[in-house]
Amino acid sequence: MHALDILGDPVRRRILELLAEGERSAGEIGEDVQREFGISQPAVSQHLRVLRESGFATVRPDGVRRLYAIAPEQLASAAAWFDPFRRFWQPHLDALGTELARGRRRRRLAAEQQSDADTEDAGTEDAVTHESDIDESDTHESGTTDPQEE
Repeated sequence: MHALDILGDPVRRRILELLAEGERSAGEIGEDVQREFGISQPAVSQHLRVLRESGFATVRPDGVRRLYAIAPEQLASAAAWFDPFRRFWQPHLDALGTELARGRRRRRLAAEQQSDADTEDAGTEDAVTHESDIDESDTHESGTTDPQEE
């Protein structure tokens, strides 16, 4: 069976997505897949067997549990099948990456400019506040700020 035939099944793709997060027991995989797809436990076991026999997953015993993990070698060979076709989408993905980077740069620069402006405003406010503090502390009961005017 060709790798893309294996990956063409949505249940098997979901199992691989779960395994990409890390090693999982057959029971954990079964619970998630049964809930999401409404299939029986024996059907989940069949999908796990197909993934194991095709080299997409490995299994190891852990006491009474069977722990499944992703086998990256077979995924690499499936990805290699796409190599002749990458030229159709890679330039678009590269352009998207460039635009995303430009957007992040613009947001970063705008945030830095805003931060600089806020710092300058805070310095001006501190100076104004400081002057008013001086004015209030120098004002006497007569309301004048110059002690010699009294």
